[in-house]
Amino acid sequence: MSSKIQIPSTKAVISAAASVAATAVLIRTFAKDFIPHEFRNFFFAKVHHFFATFTTEVILVIDEYDGLNKNQLFKAAQVYLGSIISPSTKRFRATLRDKEKKISISMEKNQELTEKFRGFQLKWRMRREKIQPRYVSSPDGFNQTMQSELRYYELVFHKKHRNLVLDEYLPYVLERSKAVELEKKTLKLFTLGNEHIRMVGYKHNPWQSVNLDHPATFDTLAMDTDIKKMVIDDLENFVKRKELYSKVGKAWKRGYLLFGPPGTGKSSLIAAMANYLHFDIYDLELTDIRSNSELRRYLISTANQSILVVEDIDCSIELTEKRSKASTAKSAMYPYHHNQGSRVTLSGLLNFIDGLWSSCGDERIIVFTTNHKDKLDQALLRPGRMDVHIHMSYCTPCGFKLLASNYLGITEHPLFLAVEQMMKVTKVTPAEVGEQLLKNSEPDVALEGLIEFLEEKRKNEEAEAYKRNQEATKAAFLLKLEEKGGSKGETNVISLGAIKELVKMKKVPSTDVEDGLMKKDEADIVLRGLIQLLQEKKETEELKGIEIDSGSSAVKLLPEIGEKGE
Repeated sequence: MSSKIQIPSTKAVISAAASVAATAVLIRTFAKDFIPHEFRNFFFAKVHHFFATFTTEVILVIDEYDGLNKNQLFKAAQVYLGSIISPSTKRFRATLRDKEKKISISMEKNQELTEKFRGFQLKWRMRREKIQPRYVSSPDGFNQTMQSELRYYELVFHKKHRNLVLDEYLPYVLERSKAVELEKKTLKLFTLGNEHIRMVGYKHNPWQSVNLDHPATFDTLAMDTDIKKMVIDDLENFVKRKELYSKVGKAWKRGYLLFGPPGTGKSSLIAAMANYLHFDIYDLELTDIRSNSELRRYLISTANQSILVVEDIDCSIELTEKRSKASTAKSAMYPYHHNQGSRVTLSGLLNFIDGLWSSCGDERIIVFTTNHKDKLDQALLRPGRMDVHIHMSYCTPCGFKLLASNYLGITEHPLFLAVEQMMKVTKVTPAEVGEQLLKNSEPDVALEGLIEFLEEKRKNEEAEAYKRNQEATKAAFLLKLEEKGGSKGETNVISLGAIKELVKMKKVPSTDVEDGLMKKDEADIVLRGLIQLLQEKKETEELKGIEIDSGSSAVKLLPEIGEKGE
């Protein structure tokens, strides 16, 4: 039996579709022109709500911005989703930023990524919408970025898993993103830009950065093993105790003071701390900062999980509340002169380290270095400001063995004992030892060169010590001459004991002096003969110590005594 159903022609279908489209456009135009905007939104919301009652899916929207502030959950989702790959995602975005070493992966717009968590399925969608361009300020108040699109993630899941997603899945995304970001992080070394850039104000971040490629680690650091272990344990305890710091009411920061002679590894220790914690370093030069308010503004712009370094603190600022009269007078005469130098005070520095401003940031380490700890104000050294004091000493036998292992690749050698014995009587820094070991890759040659260097250094130290001792003796002798002199014209009289002391310093045998004194009857002849004897002795090879200048006050006294005949 033939069918009586008539199939419409193609022309009729197209005509009907065109009529429906035209009717829809007419209705939309009519609604836009005559129906209020509020009523249309209310109508569409009710329609959407009606159809939503028939679905079991819930959509969680994560916007990039919360007002003018960045949404940290959006950033965490971006990092987390770049670390996983799903077969459902066909397009990804790959970027490599300037000064970065690792490629970043992120979802492309309007793509979908499927993931399973605790046995149920979730879907991530990346959405982008064009908006009217606007400027958005960064949280630090320095930078402004142009925003021309609205970005957000949609997380789709079954409504029965709502609590599980909010209580467990999103915290998991946050923690996982931190771990991924730490693995991909390129450490930075920040320093203040030039004065022209910083004078622009809040529109530009004053900090400029370069990659921190310092290779120092605690494994390669030549320092005492016990001190090294103490530093590592202290750093680990610090990063794990956020709740404890909050509980006891302390800002989550830690202060270190590194003191010791130059070349003992203070900068290397800071680099090792940064590499161990994966913290960026902010190198602050206090002499470049003009006021306490400027100091606060710069320090607030530093990021969390960072190390703030102030090197040679005893030379950076005047660590006293009193300024010199000249500086104060100059500031009064030229109050707006831009080159007055640093006016950062000790109280301004302490206020940020341990005052109210110290709570403006979390998980921060402050490191001060100095070659002269005794020059620092005691207010700066107390716990809460400088919590850990680390003495960076000269190279020890333990440190030498580590350097030999690093530079020469050896842990034992017959010359080790000679080197260690020399180090017990010679002050040598790890930097000096490393420089000597770099001169030759052959262990025998390098160690022999190091022993020769230590021997020469020991001789120089002994010569310097002998010179200082002789200068101290000379100063004491001159003081004694003044004390032995009389008054009212008798200040130039020198006793026989003082003359013997002078002769002793000149390495003249006392018998020569006594013979000369016994043969002369008059004092002036005796003293003139003594001066001649001293001059003759000065020209001989027997004189090898520190010589008294012929123009010194002690020698000048002798001809005066001879002329007076006293």
